Amino acid sequence: MTDKVTLREKIGYGFGDAASSMFWKIFTFYLAIFYTDVFGIPAAVAGTMFLLTRIWDTANDPIMGIIGDRTNTRWGKFRPYLLWISVPFAVIGVLLFTTPNLGLTGKIVYAYISYTIMMMAYTAINVPYASLLGVMTAKSEERTSLASYRMVFAFGGSLLVVAMFQPLVDWFSKSLKPESAYQLTMTVIGAIVVVFFFFTFLWTRERITPPKAQNNNLREDVKNLINNIPWFVLLGAGVMTLIFNSVRDGVAVYYFKYFISDDAAVSISKATFTYSTLYLFVGQATNMLGVIMAKPISARFGKRNTFMGAMVAAAVLSSLFVMCTTEGVIWVYILQALVSFCAGIIFPLLWSMYADTADYSEYKTGRRATGLVFSASSMSQKLGWTLGGAITLWLLAFFGFEANVDQSPETIKGIKYMISIVPAIAAVLSGAFMYFYQLDDKTMKKIETELAQRRANEATE
Repeated sequence: MTDKVTLREKIGYGFGDAASSMFWKIFTFYLAIFYTDVFGIPAAVAGTMFLLTRIWDTANDPIMGIIGDRTNTRWGKFRPYLLWISVPFAVIGVLLFTTPNLGLTGKIVYAYISYTIMMMAYTAINVPYASLLGVMTAKSEERTSLASYRMVFAFGGSLLVVAMFQPLVDWFSKSLKPESAYQLTMTVIGAIVVVFFFFTFLWTRERITPPKAQNNNLREDVKNLINNIPWFVLLGAGVMTLIFNSVRDGVAVYYFKYFISDDAAVSISKATFTYSTLYLFVGQATNMLGVIMAKPISARFGKRNTFMGAMVAAAVLSSLFVMCTTEGVIWVYILQALVSFCAGIIFPLLWSMYADTADYSEYKTGRRATGLVFSASSMSQKLGWTLGGAITLWLLAFFGFEANVDQSPETIKGIKYMISIVPAIAAVLSGAFMYFYQLDDKTMKKIETELAQRRANEATE
């Protein structure tokens, strides 16, 4: 079977991250403010919940990767989960944004349970989806192309959900309570997510299988991962990158609601958007531009150097947010566009490099555990997002935030720091981790050639 990935496969693979990103961005942009301003639990309690539930969730990712590596069906190892889990994934998403008629303690318990189950479902479908990248092709440049399609569709899904979510909530709120409006909005978006995952299942193919002589030795697979130094470098860079993004994204709605003032709206053609919705939309659109430019820029400067440069630029630009005022809102949008362009560049590179670390491990050890490598990578992604979400809510509590009231000058100053200085620090740390990444393009070409020869020899035996 050829390593050439067809256009339809790239599009099909992209649909999967469009689906995942629609839910992911809802969690990032709207879940915190839903919990504090609609569901009715304190910010510090929600932040602690985000962190504590991940103790269990952290273990789920490698467990799911191990399960995927040991799954054998006529559809492959990873594709079947896109079919099996998509509907439960959507249903649990609706339950997450359901407000039960309970007291504060009952709501907190419900939030813990529903959020934990949601993250388990996310793991069950997203780890196999991410692992597909490592088995659809052996060519590093094709993986970068696949990752770029994935990220373009991811930000396309994010754009769609930003354009839909708050307008749908507002529309349903005209005749329903806010709690019901959120629930119905998630029902609509969940149906779209199921369709997208179905196309990914239908249009993709798995080509790479473990060496024939490889036995199921979990201890050996875990040992190889622990000794995979490039993977640990990506782990650190990935966690810091997700903290950078999740803090900026998580505080954005608060920034507009309590500082810029989100009562005003902007009309584009016949559509009307609040300032915060337009801000998020600009961010996702310029993220997509960054994704598109990732392949040509990295082809010239290398993945590692491109990653470091983009993160340093994002840090500098993010720090400038602290100087923005309510009279100069245009600068908020300009900086958002520039920062988001830089952030968009790094994501296809990050996932392409995770696939490279799987090849590196096979090259060094003779064993391949794609699911374990990608599940551990997905774990780092969720860990970064969780830490970012928890940090956002804890800092809000630290700065004296109270829901649905005018904020003190100290709280406003804190919110401004949270959209500028805090993510800038995380971006600098991400670039610093990447300085130690050693799998440059020349090294990967050597590894790719060697593995291709081994597979050819195995096929003739």
